[in-house]
Amino acid sequence: MSTAIRIHDLAHPELTDIQRAAIAYGEQQQIDFSEEAVLAAARERTGLADFGPEDFRERLQLLLDEWGHDPDMTGSQRANLFGYLVRYASNRLLIQDQWQRHPEILEQEIRQPIIVAGLPRSGTTHLLNLLAADTRFRSLPLWESYEPVPLPGEPPLPDGGDPRYLRCEQAWEGMQQVTPLLAAMHPMHPDHIHEELELMGPDFASYNFEWLAPSPRWRDHYYQHDQTPHYQYMRDVLKLLQWRQGPDRWVLKCPQHLEQLPVLQAVFPDATCVITHRDPVAVIQSAVTMVAYGYRMGRKRIDTRAVVEYWSDRVEHLLRACVQDRQRFPPEQSIDILFHEFMADDMATVAKIYETAGVELTVTARAQMQAFIDAHPRGKEGKMVYDLKGDFGVDPAALRERFSFYFEQFPVRAEQG
Repeated sequence: MSTAIRIHDLAHPELTDIQRAAIAYGEQQQIDFSEEAVLAAARERTGLADFGPEDFRERLQLLLDEWGHDPDMTGSQRANLFGYLVRYASNRLLIQDQWQRHPEILEQEIRQPIIVAGLPRSGTTHLLNLLAADTRFRSLPLWESYEPVPLPGEPPLPDGGDPRYLRCEQAWEGMQQVTPLLAAMHPMHPDHIHEELELMGPDFASYNFEWLAPSPRWRDHYYQHDQTPHYQYMRDVLKLLQWRQGPDRWVLKCPQHLEQLPVLQAVFPDATCVITHRDPVAVIQSAVTMVAYGYRMGRKRIDTRAVVEYWSDRVEHLLRACVQDRQRFPPEQSIDILFHEFMADDMATVAKIYETAGVELTVTARAQMQAFIDAHPRGKEGKMVYDLKGDFGVDPAALRERFSFYFEQFPVRAEQG
């Protein structure tokens, strides 16, 4: 039996001693939250200076302006976000250096990837990790997504391990100290197979920044600009990773793809697109609970109503785009997966995906996936209990009416609780 987890203090967090100490420490930090400080730190960290095309600076500056002038952001969160931006700028330098020194990288082909698109909290993570258990595929573990290229001259650890892995492991351990319930909602250990969206970070692109802190200006900028160049950038980073280490058929996933299906199809024309479908209300209550819980370390005050309104709008935008553009991927290259069917029999779902993608589901692949299932039983870290009405003041049935256009298009099962 999984332990039930119910968070009662989302709006008014009851902080632990560790959480209070971390927030207090963050308030003592003096952060130069400027473009030059970010880029200088990246140059110092890598010893490199060529960032490639300069258009990224506008996007970096937008993030710095929006986050830097947020009066409700804690010092701890501002320091954390500065670290994110320095890591992305460092990765940009390292990636650009590899492309310059090894032009053959860009001659690589990304052939027939299997790409999962679906709402956050709709089974995409479990599905991706299940597919990635098949070692015939190339996938993106979290530690590699955070640092795609090693730092110049950095030696292996004494035990032969990769220092990038250790840094990711230490970050996960620190996250568990200050937000211990996150593991039950979204595990982030180093071997966890992650979203390729992270590879747009060095181009300072994607909707990922919206998950890190309230970013409505960033969202509007994202809406107003063609995302094709950023998908191409991500594809070329995949080429770099593939060049460094195969195999060369990828399994990928990201919820953002739902609202970028034409771009996804243009950049990966021979991809098999797997779209997961779940009751949007179940998705929203899970997502906003996770976001609001994380905000206890990042926000001086938490407006739970604003959180649910923002993410209800984002989910609607994702789904309206999906309904509009779903047919961009032809039937022979795409498949729709219903959440309740996937949860009832995940291996049967995998078999359908393999049939669509033209991949043999071998005995070895089945065994590898079963080993993953056995090692990651549902509810291993506990089972979250949600209360959309009690915590966010939103009636689930009324919210569900907002998504009637989606239920009319796909046979999604409404969920209770």
